[in-house]
Amino acid sequence: MRALIQRVGHASVSVEGEVTGSCGRGLLILLGVGEGDTNAEAERLWHKASGLRIFDDAGDKTNLSLADVGGEVLVVSQFTLYANCRRGRRPSFTEAAAPELGRELYERFCELAEADLGAEHVGRGVFGAHMQVELVNDGPFTIWLDTAEL
Repeated sequence: MRALIQRVGHASVSVEGEVTGSCGRGLLILLGVGEGDTNAEAERLWHKASGLRIFDDAGDKTNLSLADVGGEVLVVSQFTLYANCRRGRRPSFTEAAAPELGRELYERFCELAEADLGAEHVGRGVFGAHMQVELVNDGPFTIWLDTAEL
């Protein structure tokens, strides 16, 4: 699994003009599921992402985690994180999981977040939908995580 994590002041996702999920101060997580990923990757990725100490403490040092600041999360599925651009100019997405597996592990990842933070602190996109994401990136602070490298 792969995640592009952005520390945000707030973020929202809309489908056909309707907001389907949002968060206040916290993390926007763009989540990609790869072929062969399992629940174990979802759990490892959530625990790594949620524990990242990327929020400023009183001394302006990045020493605080999402839980330390009472932060929220918005999780948006994004299979394009598995784009392979090695050949030509049209990306290939064959390394992304099939939609059934992608949906299952996206849902599992969101459930893990809700178990830790409470459902009221976790926003979601709509799996497989064309979405518009709005955010205020705080920093900017953006981190790339790949379970193959954790």
